[in-house]
Amino acid sequence: MAGQKQQAFTFAVCTFSFLVAQATRIAPVGQLFVYELHREIYQADFNPVSKIYGSVHNDPIVFKCNKQFFPDLPRWLRFTQRHPYDNGFLYGTPQEQDKGKNIIEITVINKQSYETFGDVLIINVVPPVKKMPYQAEFFVPRREIEKVLPSSVQDEIKRDIQRMWGTEELDFVNISNALDHGGRVPLPLPGHFEGVYVKLGSEKFYSKCLLDLQTPQHHKDCEALSKVPGRKFIKLPGDCSTCSDTSNCVAWCKSTLIDLSHPAPPPPAPTMGSGILEAGQDYNPPESPPPRDYFPDYIATVIIPFVLAILLCLILAYIMCCRREGVEKRDGMTPDLQLYHHTTIHCNTTELRSMAGVREGVLQPLSTLPMFNARTGERVPPTQGLYPTDSPHIPLIMAQQEPNVDPLPRK
Repeated sequence: MAGQKQQAFTFAVCTFSFLVAQATRIAPVGQLFVYELHREIYQADFNPVSKIYGSVHNDPIVFKCNKQFFPDLPRWLRFTQRHPYDNGFLYGTPQEQDKGKNIIEITVINKQSYETFGDVLIINVVPPVKKMPYQAEFFVPRREIEKVLPSSVQDEIKRDIQRMWGTEELDFVNISNALDHGGRVPLPLPGHFEGVYVKLGSEKFYSKCLLDLQTPQHHKDCEALSKVPGRKFIKLPGDCSTCSDTSNCVAWCKSTLIDLSHPAPPPPAPTMGSGILEAGQDYNPPESPPPRDYFPDYIATVIIPFVLAILLCLILAYIMCCRREGVEKRDGMTPDLQLYHHTTIHCNTTELRSMAGVREGVLQPLSTLPMFNARTGERVPPTQGLYPTDSPHIPLIMAQQEPNVDPLPRK
């Protein structure tokens, strides 16, 4: 019985150690770290029955990652996931100041059932394993960051560059999106990609193929290529620009070599004095700037605009009040201060009245008289009508009621 308990305890300890080992990763300083979050692993956590029956689910899953007790990831670590049906990736390159333990909390969200599951990843940043003084950064324009982070694609790119470099001792230093380098967001159309910058390093010096990137002829060809629309690639001499997959072809005009074998010396630190004056010296403070007279500015910005505004107001008041057009009275003694249009209305009214008085002695047209028959031309005197002369009920044309009958009997 005691032996069975001992075996069970040993099995539990081994299982726990295996889980801890699976959840712990090592990230050397100066080398690329990539951790892939597989959706298939977490599908069974949301569907425990699938473990028994062996069924496979394909639920959309979203990952949220952050450093423990912090809202965001460490500054050297990044996370990307293009679509809920794609795997997530934690990637980055730690530096010397990032050494230590990083506990990453992973929240898994099922977008179909809205269930959540928590996981923990421990990343230990250790000192660099090897030195890579010779580095090179290549631009792959037909790739996206999610398509390059899988290990299979990294191996394909590394094999192509190993043939160009002439060595197999290559390691990835960093992989970054072209958008992080100031690239433009491509159109959402097939054949348009964001582009990826891939940096690799080695202890071996550059090959002749890579040294051609620094020749003046290469820079001249790149300048000529930029002026030709539609062309984005340039081939290096020989077999330097070969690539097993067209998606992994490198744009050599955007590739650079980084030689860290002879780093530039840092600038000398400023010499700090003791801060104590020597005997017999006096402290001379820096001279303050000379005093400035703001009165001319005040005159130019306040007084002059104010005076101009007053002058404009006086001119407008003189035009509106003192320059009103008047008409002299007919006796010619005193001026009439009424406006010209009032006088015009008065004159027009007087003229209309005089014209009406002259019209009284003229025979009026028949069409203006009452009881006028348009067909016969006869009219009845107003005094012989059935209605008063000024009555508004007398129709002007009696034939409007019966067009074929005379309004009055003929005599």
